[in-house]
Amino acid sequence: MATVPPYPTHSGVPAHSRLRHAHWWHRRWVRYGALITLLTLSGLVILALVRRQTGTEGFLVGLGLAVLPVPLLVTAFRWLDRVEPGPWRNLLFAFAWGACAAALIAIVANSFATKWIATATADPSSADTLGATVIAPVVEESAKAAAVLLVFLFRRRDFTGIVDGVVIAGVTATGFAFTENILYLGTAFGTDQLSGGRGIASVTAATFFVRVIMSPFAHPLFTVLTGIGFGVAALSGERQRVRRVLLPLSGLLLAMGMHAFWNGSSTFGEFGFFAVYGVFMVPAFGLLTWLVIWTRQRELRTVREELPAYAVTGWLTPAEPFALGSMRARRLAREYAGHHFGRPAGRAVAEYEAYATSLAFLRHRGRRGRAGADFLVRERELLHELWRRREVARPALDYAARATAPPVPVMMPVPPPAAWPVYGYPAAPYPAYNPYRS
Repeated sequence: MATVPPYPTHSGVPAHSRLRHAHWWHRRWVRYGALITLLTLSGLVILALVRRQTGTEGFLVGLGLAVLPVPLLVTAFRWLDRVEPGPWRNLLFAFAWGACAAALIAIVANSFATKWIATATADPSSADTLGATVIAPVVEESAKAAAVLLVFLFRRRDFTGIVDGVVIAGVTATGFAFTENILYLGTAFGTDQLSGGRGIASVTAATFFVRVIMSPFAHPLFTVLTGIGFGVAALSGERQRVRRVLLPLSGLLLAMGMHAFWNGSSTFGEFGFFAVYGVFMVPAFGLLTWLVIWTRQRELRTVREELPAYAVTGWLTPAEPFALGSMRARRLAREYAGHHFGRPAGRAVAEYEAYATSLAFLRHRGRRGRAGADFLVRERELLHELWRRREVARPALDYAARATAPPVPVMMPVPPPAAWPVYGYPAAPYPAYNPYRS
């Protein structure tokens, strides 16, 4: 049996962890039970409200159409999270919160506010406009941001940076848009039925085109701004309390502003919606997509830079930091393990990659003085998880490193000095390939 390598030493990192009193609310089953009960009740209420407004047939049509963009959006956010994939339970919670709790809050609050404005101003048309451009953005973005806040507070180990904030916020907004699309599409179908149309007629088709084809990313785009604020706050030190509060609030305000601008585009004239869509929404979506992909590449560079310290002490093989810092090498390692040792081995390699990435991010925060008091405890937990899976993961990662390493250039024979006037002077030899060089 292999000997466990010594633990690396770190200067400036506290060796103790905070002691917390065992309060009843800190018990996991109490929190999970309360959360599941809340989401279940919210789902039942929102189901009854939407079905009452759309009718059974309209609800089924809306459900069938609204579900179409969901797999694509969830897959896209899961792809962004491939460097350090978070647990599925966080994504399930985020989607359920958006589809049930946030949607219920939005429907109740928006309806109440619009009726109050109509009563106070005696102008239903202005009440609808104010409700859509002022009330709805504030209520909806706040309700969706609550899911990001809960993950940030209670699943802190899974929330380590910008990508995590983007993924949780995006999946929450995807769930919210799913429920909202059922309502809009079901109502549109009911309108077509009342007008004498059969099946999916013009209003339903137009609603489907605008909400599902043209702008399925609208709600995720707004809420991602909130997620970025929380993600930057997660990168801040524990003592930077003002920054950790102001950054999420700034992201939330930006999300509300973008949402209000989008909802108000219908008041900008006949082509206002298309102008805002082409000039504002599409470029903003492209910019945020570039930012998230750039952040993901930066995370891979962090893995390549931080893990060699553990290779030196024997926790990792010399080739592993390079393989773990390449998405292609990671995929090859999983495929190699699954092909030669079966699916459980492939899952073990995927877990190994996730733990190693978490270890790299933890060390990165520790070197910058941003690690928590439980730094050493967490580091030992991650190292032990890697050690448990090393027998399967190491051969797979070594294979992937060899398969993806750039070839070492072959030097041409140096011509004799008599031929230099013809061939030119010999070039300096290429430097040796260093897999740890960024």
